[in-house]
Parts: sequence; structure tokens; C-alpha cells
Amino acid sequence: MAESRAMNPQTPVTARVQAYAGAIAMVAVSTLVGLWIAPRWGTAPVDMIYLPAVLAAAALWGLGPAVIAGLAAALAYNFFFTTPVHTFRMDRVADVVTVIVLLIVALVTSRLASGIRSQARLAAAHAVRNATIAGFAGRLLSCSGEGDIGSTACTELRGLFHCNVMLVTGLPEPRIVTAAPDGNRLTPSDVAAAALTMESGEAAGRGTSRLQPAEWVFYPVRSGDEVLAAIGLARDDGTVPVTDDDLPLLTNLLDQVALALVRARAEAETREVAGLRERDHLRSALLSSVGHDLRTPLTGIIAAATELRADGATQDQALLATIACEAGKLERYISNLLDMARIEAGAVKLKTEPVDLVDSVAAAIKDVRLSLADHPVAVDLPDNLPLIRADAELLHHCLINLIDNAARYSRSRGPVRIAAAVSKAEVRLSVEDEGPGLPQDAERSLDAFSRISGSDRKGGAGLGLAIVKAFAEAMGMKVLASNRDGLGAIFTLVFPKALVLTTSETADAG
Repeated sequence: MAESRAMNPQTPVTARVQAYAGAIAMVAVSTLVGLWIAPRWGTAPVDMIYLPAVLAAAALWGLGPAVIAGLAAALAYNFFFTTPVHTFRMDRVADVVTVIVLLIVALVTSRLASGIRSQARLAAAHAVRNATIAGFAGRLLSCSGEGDIGSTACTELRGLFHCNVMLVTGLPEPRIVTAAPDGNRLTPSDVAAAALTMESGEAAGRGTSRLQPAEWVFYPVRSGDEVLAAIGLARDDGTVPVTDDDLPLLTNLLDQVALALVRARAEAETREVAGLRERDHLRSALLSSVGHDLRTPLTGIIAAATELRADGATQDQALLATIACEAGKLERYISNLLDMARIEAGAVKLKTEPVDLVDSVAAAIKDVRLSLADHPVAVDLPDNLPLIRADAELLHHCLINLIDNAARYSRSRGPVRIAAAVSKAEVRLSVEDEGPGLPQDAERSLDAFSRISGSDRKGGAGLGLAIVKAFAEAMGMKVLASNRDGLGAIFTLVFPKALVLTTSETADAG
């Protein structure tokens, strides 16, 4: 790891030489002690004198110096303490066994001590890595946005790996979010490497099997299968910035960057959702307030116009008819406002019952007769049309909005056709007009407050059709919008099989 190497640089050759020299020196000291002991208590305890030297060499310098210490101890014991002395020849079997056992014990104990030392070094390295990751994650935790996270990540990675770092996002043309130090630029090869990393989720660039000519090497910052960004690293001298030993640490740090980016995005989405919820709440309150405040005076205007027309005076009949017609349209618009407020507040409650579509269509035509004054209505409903399960009031709202929409957009004195058919156990009720039709994104006409680009269908706020869609879906139906083969548009209510009453159910309902 970069940080551990910075703290404990690789042991140079001189240090290794010093380690071997130290091991031999400790054996020499043990020999001197043995020479002092032998005349007094004999050579029996001398072989044990060498064990501390071997163990100390293993603990301080590792396996190599410990093995040298063990060999030196065996040779010194043989030379100074076995007969004939001052030679490496041994006449007694006991001395041979002692030297062999001493060498075996030295090797085994040195191996064990060296293993313990290696485990200690590994544990220390893991502790350093864990501390590095924890500190890195803690610093990212205080960041709020993508730019802030990128800046902190690049600064920290630059300090750990001692190289240039940048964070890039975006496809197909990656862009630099932040870099450390500032002012780094990407060559075309680097841009290609960054794009490849974000597309494939694998490292690309210098030192990898992909796009070697690039000056930077890019690693993916990913969350699951999604690549959120790419981290680029490069050195001024052109060498590979991250070795294989450093890759586990870098991978863990990039996981922390991914978690921070996901958290930042989630927080941004939460703030956006909270803002949308607040705006929707205000809009619903406004719709409800405007609808209720205007409905009462508008009802009075309609009643007054109707009463004046009933008096029979002829001089202002046309003007009164216009007032009544426009007031009726305004009343339907306000009714739509209230219905939309109900939908958004979740206050739509169904009262499902068997409904005759023939009666429903007739009632809807009667309620919009003023809008249909200049448009002939063609009704094509088969005699064997089955009853359907629906909320009669909501279905009535759907029909008057569809018929009023057809009358509004149909050409002058253009007919409005209402037809129904049974197909594959489902009932389809369509309302057709002879207007300018719908553009390619016809289904958008069913969205509230939408304006359909490229269409000549103008006027209104787009509430009527949105209410049709919302009410129909609440009752389990579907609404389809399309163009006729000739001139005009078709809006179709689809009643699925589950809402169509069978003959036996119709008899029971009757």
C-alpha cells in the first residue's frame, strides 16, 4: 500500500547486510557466554545458550537471518564444544545428535518466529488500510454534492498515491468534474479510455490491456452494475500510478466514492421530490379554492341567463344564448378543476354498479348540447351492448369531457361520432371528431396541462382529457388516443373483460 510504504520504505541492501551481521554477532556473543560456562559447569547446557540468539534474529530480521544464525550456532557449537575441539569433526554420536537437534530447533523456531512477525506486519498493514479507508469515508461523509465529493476524493487520493487524480463523468463525451491538481487536460486517447471505462466497467489506459497509449489510467466508480463515474490517475514521469499491491486499497476507496455519490444523488432526489410535493399541494389547494369560489357566482349567471331566455323576449336571445353557452363551458372547466383536485388528493371513491352505456351516452350528449349546437352527432351503439361495471358519476364525467373535446376541436359543422363495439369479451366506446388530429406523441394529450407540440389542437388547459384518463384508470379502464385514417382524432374508452357483465349477471342485475 502506498501509505504503508511511505511509512515503512522497502529495506535497502545495506539494511539486509546489517541484519545478517547482527545475527552472526549474537551467535558470537552466545559462543563467548558458552566458553565462560563450559569450564565451570560443562558443555551440557551450552547448546541451549544459542536458542535465544536464533529466536532474536527471527523476531528482529526474519527467516533469512534466523537460518544463518541457526547454521552459525550449530557450527560454533561443533567447533568449540564437541571433541575434538577446534575442529569440525565429531567423534561422539551424542555430539552429532546435539548439533543436528540444535539446527532443527533453530530452523523450526526461526520459522515460527518469522511467521509471527509476518502476521504482525500484515495485521499492521491491514490496520493502516482500514484506518485510511475509514478516514477517507469520514471526509466524504461531510460532502454534499458531486463536485464537492469529487474534489475531496481527488485531493485524498493524490495524497495517498502521490500522483495526479481526476474524476470524470458523462457519456458519450466524458467531462472532468474535478482534478488534483487543477489544470489537467485529457488527450483524445485519454477521453477514449475514460469512455471505455464507463461503458465496460473495467480499467482502461496506461498500464492496462486497453488503450496503452493513453497517459492516464481510469478505474470505474460503480454501484452494483451501474458505473457512476471514473477516477483517472497519472504520474508526471509516465510510470504506472498504482501497483498491483495498491489495487485492493484503491478498490475500497473507490467503493467509498461510489457510496458518497449515490448518497448525494439520493439526497438531491429527496429534495426534488419534497419540492414537487409542496408544489402539488399548493396547486391542489389553488384548484380547490378557485373552483369553489367561482362555482357559486357562475351558477347564478347561468340561472339568470336561462330565466331571461325563458321570458320569450326576442331582441337579446342570441346574446343570452352566447352567455349561457360560454357560462356552461366555464362551469365545466371549473368542474374539471375540482375533479383534478379530488384526483390529486386521492379523494376519488368508487360506487360501482351496472351501467347501460346507451343511457350514459344519451345523458352526456344532453349535458353538452350547447357545445354540440353546430355539430351533428352520430351515435352508433349496437342493440346487444352488454352492461358494464362502473361508477356512473365518474363515467358521466369521462363522456362529457370526451364529447366536449370532440366538439371543440372538430371543424366547423363537422360531425361528432360516438360508437361502441364488443371485441374479444371487452367493450370499446370511441368518440371521433373531424379536427386537425393528433401529432406522433398522441398519448401526451391525456396528460394534465400538456401542450402537444406540432398540433393545431389549441385551447383549454388540458384538464378534461387528463381527468378522463384518471377517472378511467380508477375504474379499471384504459383510454387510447389515436388519429383516424382520414381527418380527425379518436379517443377510446376500453372496458376490459372483468368490467363487462355476462348475460346471467345482466339478468340478475335486471
